[in-house]
Amino acid sequence: MCFTNSPFFLPQWFKTKVEKFYLFFDPWFESFKRKRANWNTHWIGWLPLGGYVKIAGMVDESFDTEQMKEPPQPWEFRSKPAWQRLIIMIGGVTVNFILGFFIYSMIFWTWGDKYLPTENVTWGVQPDSIGQVIGIQPGDIVVAVDTYQLTRYNPAIAKTHIVIDGARSLTVNRNGQPVKLSISSEVAEFLSLNKTRT
Repeated sequence: MCFTNSPFFLPQWFKTKVEKFYLFFDPWFESFKRKRANWNTHWIGWLPLGGYVKIAGMVDESFDTEQMKEPPQPWEFRSKPAWQRLIIMIGGVTVNFILGFFIYSMIFWTWGDKYLPTENVTWGVQPDSIGQVIGIQPGDIVVAVDTYQLTRYNPAIAKTHIVIDGARSLTVNRNGQPVKLSISSEVAEFLSLNKTRT
């Protein structure tokens, strides 16, 4: 017998007896149990940390070998063809992957990706030593790196374009007017080494 995350329908599809099916866990006491045929199925536990399926004729790390002493039965996992056993075993991994993808997709769909639009940087920036070398002044708003328009306020994006893509100019909004600033190769080298000039 085995505790596994294999989905309930796969063992049933191959006519393999499922002795328990859990959504969540129930340490110390049971929360909801339903009797079905001659075996018990625990549908819902009270501790929301996963779930499992207990399949007849399958031994795992618990080493429950008592059932293995009996001759294999047609409904047991060990009596099924290798391809069916493989599908049952990888079923849990597949379901976990799909469920995880679905949960994170719903999180991003609901809350999205929060960021500060460049147009909302009302008071501009306070440049550090490297920014001052480039020519950025207090209150400037960096709106582009070469031809790439910065729609999000994120200095790391500008640095990436300078270091990785070889961008050699910044466009800032200064008092409502666009001003183009040149970036020297020395400044790009400083940025690539994550150094700042004091």
